[in-house]
This record gives sequence, C-alpha cells and structure tokens, in this order.
Amino acid sequence: MALIVQKFGGSSVADAAGIARVADRVAATKRAGNDVVVVVSAMGDSTDELLDLAASITDDPPAREMDILLTAGERISMSLLAMAISARGVPARSYTGQQAGVLTDTAYGRAQIKKMAPERIKRTLDEGGVAIVAGFQGVNDDNDVTTLGRGGSDTTAVALAASLKAAVCEIYTDVDGIFTADPRVVPKARRIPLITTDETLELAAHGAKILHLRAVEFARRYNVPLHVRSSFSDKEGTWVRNPTEENPMEDPIIAGVAHDASQGKITVLGCPDRPGVAARIFHVCADAGANVDTIVQNVSPDSARTDISFTLPIEQAKSTMQALQAAEDDLGFTGVKYTESIGILSLVGAGMRTHTGISATLFGALFDAGINIHMISTSEIRISVVLAIEDLPAALTAVHTAFDLDASATEAVVYGGTGR
Repeated sequence: MALIVQKFGGSSVADAAGIARVADRVAATKRAGNDVVVVVSAMGDSTDELLDLAASITDDPPAREMDILLTAGERISMSLLAMAISARGVPARSYTGQQAGVLTDTAYGRAQIKKMAPERIKRTLDEGGVAIVAGFQGVNDDNDVTTLGRGGSDTTAVALAASLKAAVCEIYTDVDGIFTADPRVVPKARRIPLITTDETLELAAHGAKILHLRAVEFARRYNVPLHVRSSFSDKEGTWVRNPTEENPMEDPIIAGVAHDASQGKITVLGCPDRPGVAARIFHVCADAGANVDTIVQNVSPDSARTDISFTLPIEQAKSTMQALQAAEDDLGFTGVKYTESIGILSLVGAGMRTHTGISATLFGALFDAGINIHMISTSEIRISVVLAIEDLPAALTAVHTAFDLDASATEAVVYGGTGR
C-alpha cells in the first residue's frame, strides 16, 4: 500500500462532469489499495470571477478580505468532490487549508508555508477515508485565512506529500505532462518523460506554467517525486525527480524552451558611472517591491554616464517607475523609460554544463529567423534572451527546431484549454 497525493487543477474540476471524472479516478486509486489525499483548485475560472467581482466593488480591497473571498472557490470544489467520491462508495471528507494544518506567515495574497500539521488528514487516512484538501490556502498565527498566490494549490499538494512522506505527488492538469515548449505556441512540442527538478525549476521560473515554482522548490528540498499528467487521459505523464547516485539521469543537452510574455523592461538613463549608484537604484526598486530579473548595463557615448536596463513583472512596473522618478534628482540619472512589449525566451538543459556550441546554435537560429536580441542572461543550465513581443512565437519555433526538439508528429493535446 502506498500513500499518494493527487492534485487536480481548475480545468480538471471545471464542471459536474469534470468532478465526476476526477471522483472516478480517486475512487479507483483508493480501491487499488492506496491511501489517498487529494488537493483541489477552484472550479474553472471561478477565482478570476471572484477577482472581477471584487474589482467591481472597490479599486483597493483590503488584502485580508481578498484572501477570505478567494478561498471560497476551493471550498466549493473540495466539498463537491467529497460528495462525488462518497457517492461511489468510498468515504471522503473535505478540509480547508486551515483544517488541514497548513500554517503560514502573514503575507496576505502571497503567504509562505511555515509549518505543516496535518493531524486531521492522518486521522482520516487511519480511518480508511480519502482526505480532500482545499489548495492555495492556509492560516496564519492570527488565525486569519491566507492564500499562497496563483498556482498555490501545487505548493499545497507537494507540502502535504512531504509532510506525510507520500510515495508520489501526482499533479493532474489538462495536458499529458511537461512538454519541450508550450504546445499552444509550438504545436510540434513533445512530452518529456523524465526531467530533473533543477531543469523544472528553471522552466517554471521563466514562464512555463505547468507547475508552480514554489511547489518544485518543495519537491527538490524534500525529495518528493512528482508525476505530472492529464486528468483527461490515462497516458503516462512526466516524472520530475532529484538525480541520485543510483539514478543519475543521463542529461539531455536541452530539456525544453520556456517563454514569458508577462514582463516589462525599465531603462534608467544617464546614470553616473561611479561605484554605488547601481546599488542605490536597485535599493529603490526593492523598496518598491520589484522582483528584478535580467539586468544589463549599457555603455553610453558619454563615458561618465551609463544606462541600466532590467526586466520585471508588468504589474510591478508602475510602482517601480514612480519610485525611480521620485529618486531621479537624488541619484543623479537623467530619466526613466518603460517598455511593456517584451518577450523572454529561455533555453533550459542540464546538458549545458558539459556540451559546447549551445550559444552558437541558439543565436544562429535567432539570426536565421531575423530576430533581434535586446538582452541576454544566463545560469549554469539556462540561457535567456529578451526580444520584441511580436517576435516571440517565431523565435520559439526556430529555437525548438534548431535543437531537434520537434516531435515526429503533433503529440500535444490541450484537453481543457488552459494548461493547468
């Protein structure tokens, strides 16, 4: 008998038929002799609908009240799923994040898990039942409901799997696993049977939306095997594991290509070219809550001054621009420019550590496609390039083909239309 944690995204439980299909799968897993804990997201687009409803009432809702509001979606799906599983002759009980023992800090809307205390979940398992847990939510030391941020149900599932020492955490979505690129943009993308947590972290951090970044971090830290697969089919998905001495996992040169169209670029013009100025600029950005990614310092024709460009999430751009403009006289730069329409393409593969020619192939493919590169950043297993947003689809296709990642036939099917 194994303990299995199964997580189902919003597209998997979008309607009554989806809930019935998930209930059949959970009941079958339980009847096969396994202990089962299920984590569910809100149904379909219900979280977005709640956000729109709040926006129709106020432009500045209190963060605490927003968390209380947004956790309602998971409460609905968890209770309906528990009813459906019970109707199939398998006892099931639903629990909120608070009841499941997900203890967080006080950062409403983006809370971090501090501790897991799943005592009620363990009791349900001991009694032979299936535990259904609302994803995306927990409780802080003030006994207030908190949310973990969009995609946080993945993190709930992996945290439960780690604390319960589950054999595997199955992440069910509406595609058949992790692909070499987003199949909505690159139809010839192919499924990756096995991938390392390091590669998955890089893909998740740079635009691949199939797994929540913090969930992969939990899986790597606590050595939780992940199996990403579709709730709409019985196909084998993608296994995400930490390499071990016994299973070193022969590294492919390139695991996949991720893209991100949710970032903007800020350029700070005419910065005094002397020590300490860049540090002060990025202190201003940090105080404004900017999550800065790629940074490039450009040499200006005036040798005493330079331009500094960086990327950040679009939603953080307005406050960051305002903070920089307020500090312009104090820091001595000559202006600030914002470009919203950028795309970021990231090539990821553990094989980059030992193979040469990766950069030449990447930049050659972009050159052949007539695509200009604005910025470049790298890590040990990643190369990212910033492009014009309109060039992103063509760049993805060109790079995917250049590294022989295309499937021999169109393999990817997006069953629910969202990728989660």
